[in-house]
Amino acid sequence: MTTRVIIVDDQAMVRAGFAALLAAQSDIDVVGEAPDGAQGVELSRRTHPDVVLMDVRMPEMDGLEAARRLLAPPPGVTHRPRVLMLTTFDVDDYVYEALRAGASGFLLKDAPPADLIAAVRVVASGDALLAPSVTRRLIADFARQRPAARGKPTLRLKALTERETEVLTLVARGRSNAEIAQTLVLAEQTVKTHVSRILTKLDLRDRAQAVVFAYESGLVAPGE
Repeated sequence: MTTRVIIVDDQAMVRAGFAALLAAQSDIDVVGEAPDGAQGVELSRRTHPDVVLMDVRMPEMDGLEAARRLLAPPPGVTHRPRVLMLTTFDVDDYVYEALRAGASGFLLKDAPPADLIAAVRVVASGDALLAPSVTRRLIADFARQRPAARGKPTLRLKALTERETEVLTLVARGRSNAEIAQTLVLAEQTVKTHVSRILTKLDLRDRAQAVVFAYESGLVAPGE
């Protein structure tokens, strides 16, 4: 199955480079490009991509506002693509807000070409792109800099079983499913099932939102 992608970035050279790289893959189809967030939203509504590569900083409308509009569309608009944020910095306030808005992760613009291709495939499959080595620092900084109210998220944690709470804690610490399986002495498929149930019970879209929720609820504290 071919993954439909659009690229939204104000730099023409970046768009052209990413488009050429992705279009060379047999399972990826680049269906459009846009130079700013407003045109990106319009293009997405018209072409219905599976994944939107969205630059964080752009004129007219930045990537954060564009992501919000795509992930929380107005009544009558049913299409919701996966949004992968592109950034020059590995810690960026806009990225924190994008994760809250429902973006499926972020990728550094200077990442190796193979990482970009893999990122599109990971996000298209419904998973979140949060590399364990980056997750711990990024989300810990996010929680430290932008603390959220603790009441409602804490109450929602009560819907989880003890095992699901353990799994969520490890997800928030940046562990992969394989690492969680090893830590808890479970089959990897069992871990995947637990993660799926956690997302359903907490009404979360993907792993990225689960990590943010774990910090906002106080389940995991920065620096742990």
